[in-house]
Amino acid sequence: MDNTPIFTDDTIVFGLLMLALGFVFLTESIKTGFWGKFYKIVPGLFMAYMVPAVLTTTGLIAPEWTTVSDTGEITEHSSNLYYVSSRYLLPAALVLMTLSIDLKGVFNLGWKALIMFFTGTIGIVIGGPIAILLISAISPETVGGAGPDAVWRGLSTLAGSWIGGGANQTAMLEIYGYNQAKYGQMVFVDIVVANVWMAIILIGIGKRNMINKWLKADTSSIEDLKDKVSSFTEKVKRNPSLTDLMLIAAIAFGTVSIAHLGANIIAPFFDEFVAGFDSQTTRNTFTFLGSKFFWMISIATIIAILLSYTKAKNYEGAGASKFGSVFIYILVASIGMKMDLSLIFDNMGLIAIGFVWMTIHALLLILVAKLIKAPYFFLAVGSQANVGGAASAPIVASAFHPSLATVGVLLAVFGYAIGTIAAIGCTILMELASMG
Repeated sequence: MDNTPIFTDDTIVFGLLMLALGFVFLTESIKTGFWGKFYKIVPGLFMAYMVPAVLTTTGLIAPEWTTVSDTGEITEHSSNLYYVSSRYLLPAALVLMTLSIDLKGVFNLGWKALIMFFTGTIGIVIGGPIAILLISAISPETVGGAGPDAVWRGLSTLAGSWIGGGANQTAMLEIYGYNQAKYGQMVFVDIVVANVWMAIILIGIGKRNMINKWLKADTSSIEDLKDKVSSFTEKVKRNPSLTDLMLIAAIAFGTVSIAHLGANIIAPFFDEFVAGFDSQTTRNTFTFLGSKFFWMISIATIIAILLSYTKAKNYEGAGASKFGSVFIYILVASIGMKMDLSLIFDNMGLIAIGFVWMTIHALLLILVAKLIKAPYFFLAVGSQANVGGAASAPIVASAFHPSLATVGVLLAVFGYAIGTIAAIGCTILMELASMG
């Protein structure tokens, strides 16, 4: 099937995404009339995500498409914009947003951040089997299948993705041997459900004061950290010279190049090291150590934290974190581009499992946040550190304040580390639920 979008050239598509972001920021700056009322309800970050999704849904652009030649030959195509955004701009953004970090202040955020992260993990672990039990009562064939076609095997890849990330997802595919011809369905459910949930979280950010009031949350540690960073920014604030801007670019992308270099060396080493384990379970548990993306994000963050103890920190006064925010918004737009809203209604059975699963994850987070009076920031970032990983946790964290992006990364790294083990536990429960 030929589903070629109107615009396939990444140069043109990137321009459209930038125009979409420009439209969002322009309309958000209008504080009166329709737009003033609109942005009191809908956050700008959500619109930066949703407008590209509309462009994809209407067929103007697409993350992937298929062409069929006159001879019937099928060719797969894809846009490189998300890859460039996540591999180049994301680590650069993390560097620029981390330069002014107060690491002591991050650690002072305390135990509630970790509690909410692990609550999110538990929500995914128990959500899968509960979703299977609930959907099987309505539509048993949706959760059926035998051997490699068993639906619970496919759902194991979602557990891997929603607790860890891409490396953990691939590990679960290998461990449980799901039929790879049907694997695309699970990837689709992953994209739809995770992106809809992220959209809901972004809407919640705009209502965070009301939500925190309902949770009776103590936000003092977060506000203290934001105030410290803001006061430091004011102290070193200056009108940036061209030299400042070039050095900011040098710090950001120089660090990105070192991070990629390190990842290219370390990831294959660990890939080979992990392959040497006798136990298949052990190999799959530590498969994330062979992920270049994991090491690239980790190295970039570590270098940025080290730079925050040097004079490089003062470049925050020249607008370092603002440039980081620009890169983050481009990443948000490229993620939104992956979302075709019309496809939500395809394969409703699997989508229903995904939404029930994510609802359980969300309800557990809300319950625990209410019990321990955790701020919405911890709920949102704890969830995205699981479901979205290192690509979207910093987006959500930085929406509260650029200095908080590192919190999202640190929690996402936890997700990589426990992703496969927790996903195996979830899959065992899902297999038992399917038998019932």
